[in-house]
Amino acid sequence: MREAWAAVATEPLRTELRTFPLPEVGPEDGLLRVEACGLCGTDWEYYTRQRGAHLGPMILGHEIVGTVLAVGEQASRRWGVRPGDRVAVEEFLPCGTCTFCRTGRPALCDATDSRSAGPFLRYGATPVDVPPALWGGFSEVLYLHPRALVHRLPQGLSPDLATLFVPVSNGIRWVRRDGQLPPGGTAVVIGPGAHGLGCVAAAVEAGASQVFAVGRSASPRLEAARALGAVALEADRVDVVEAVRDATGGRMADLVVDLAPGDAQGLQTALALAAKGGVVLFAATKQGEAAVETVAEPIVRKGLVVKGVRGRDFEAVEEALALLASHRLPLDRLRTHRFSLQDTDRALRVQGARLDPSAIHVAVVP
Repeated sequence: MREAWAAVATEPLRTELRTFPLPEVGPEDGLLRVEACGLCGTDWEYYTRQRGAHLGPMILGHEIVGTVLAVGEQASRRWGVRPGDRVAVEEFLPCGTCTFCRTGRPALCDATDSRSAGPFLRYGATPVDVPPALWGGFSEVLYLHPRALVHRLPQGLSPDLATLFVPVSNGIRWVRRDGQLPPGGTAVVIGPGAHGLGCVAAAVEAGASQVFAVGRSASPRLEAARALGAVALEADRVDVVEAVRDATGGRMADLVVDLAPGDAQGLQTALALAAKGGVVLFAATKQGEAAVETVAEPIVRKGLVVKGVRGRDFEAVEEALALLASHRLPLDRLRTHRFSLQDTDRALRVQGARLDPSAIHVAVVP
């Protein structure tokens, strides 16, 4: 191959197919033949230019799985891969030396943070005018930067199932490490999208005695949550706080993970669901205002730990890939839609604009 086709997001809600020359591979880098790339809400934010409006045209996509096409000698030793190996590639391109990198929080490293004040590199968020242009998964080929975080796939794990490594590893990081869900504890997950279902899977695997998934009625996402082992609560039909209170004998939840973007009043529901001494994690941004006293009062009165969560660590990805390969949980229920590179615009609209209510996890397959 001398060039690769890619779907370039050129302006709000517009995609163009373009070709880019493949760069020469040096001792420290490589090239990946992309086999599948999952979509998430961040892709839609960039596509609509709610984020990154100043960055210019870019190749989106950061839940990347493929086969190593070429790799330099030093990169091969560092990543433990050779041409022909199937791998997953995280979106982060962290510096590797800052405090955040050394403590297993590469998502917060300024070198790969798309919201940082200085220059950054990040798969799915770097414009094509930054050489060699191939910085996104909606492409036939991805450039493997020397700082890329590369994971070999377990034997027998298919590329399209493997694209779930991002929501599942985020769930593992948030539920087990950030949330410290105790064995036999109770977890509530608000917002059963792909990341919410990743949290459900992590809670079930962690040995939770009760896992509740909160969503809207007649939702395939809630059906998937049930299949994973959660109790589905339809927020538009029941009082969620009362339902959890009844099911737990009034104790409430050790861990609440809120992944539902929207009105800040949802903060109050998340705090109300938490037990005394519990942990509440926020993984989605909120808009609007909530009265300070209605938010602060339950935090203080119940002695809650409230944290924002973002991204994952390297070990969580390894655990996620092993869980996906094990088939212990029916995570294949999350795979709902696949689109060709030519249909990238449609894929983004199905996921981001909810054109198909049955969509849970969408992927582009070049």
